[in-house]
Amino acid sequence: MEQAINRAKVLVEALPYIRDFRGKKIVVKYGGHAMVNPELKRIFAQQIILFHYVGIQIVVVHGGGPQINSILDRMGIESSFIDGKRVTDSQTMDIVEMVLAGGINKEIVQLISTDGGKAVGLSGKDGGLIRAKKLLHSKKDKEGNVTSIDMGHVGEVTGVNTEIIDAVEKAGFVAVIAPSGVGDDGLTYNINADTVAAEIARQMKVEKLVILTDEQGVLDRDGTLISSLKYSQIHKLISSGVVTGGMIPKLECCMRALEGGVNKAHIIDGRVPYSILLELFTDSGIGTQIIKE
Repeated sequence: MEQAINRAKVLVEALPYIRDFRGKKIVVKYGGHAMVNPELKRIFAQQIILFHYVGIQIVVVHGGGPQINSILDRMGIESSFIDGKRVTDSQTMDIVEMVLAGGINKEIVQLISTDGGKAVGLSGKDGGLIRAKKLLHSKKDKEGNVTSIDMGHVGEVTGVNTEIIDAVEKAGFVAVIAPSGVGDDGLTYNINADTVAAEIARQMKVEKLVILTDEQGVLDRDGTLISSLKYSQIHKLISSGVVTGGMIPKLECCMRALEGGVNKAHIIDGRVPYSILLELFTDSGIGTQIIKE
């Protein structure tokens, strides 16, 4: 009986959040261990379905780095990274596109459909959903000399055709988006999934951007989770060396989303079952929320 009462309390706690978010839009960037563990994949799909059923419009943008690495390794193609970005020649781009749009994207759609949801898989190339251009990467050496590095088919977002996402949502489906784009030159570009999620959130002026990671969230100097973080505090955390590595670009994506009109951004641990529900539908949350001033 006590267990049943506790479950009821959780539902009651969620009610005001469901009421506040109903009819609003949320972009979720799906990545990390949550995309690899079979049970976490199933739970992720169930959360997306629940959001959809209670009237919250969800857009899913997914990554796929580990899966791409696995295929490249099997084919004997060496992976090369510069500042966390995959150097992508034409052959690698073909494989990236195959894994993201032809494999992972369809698996997510199937997981949502299997549990009674409705989803449509999209590539950034579909209908010109994501416009892109070649990312010009510069590196500075110890003497201050700047060298331009050709990253191949690595791109950055120049525009998002939100009409396609709106049409999918109006038809009652969840849009599941693979992070590739097409340039004015006709070439396909591999784009960081966090960046794509932030740009879509920004263009659609959504209520929240949620980024799933393999970390608790943003940690302070003592390794303690920072549950709430103001936009103005981010630069100091980075410049002082408190925040390092892969968390920096994630925070930069959150900042860009907030600058574009997104209300809040969240960085949460996707290894925790039901992490999105716990972050958005409970009073305490589990990760780091980034808010405007």
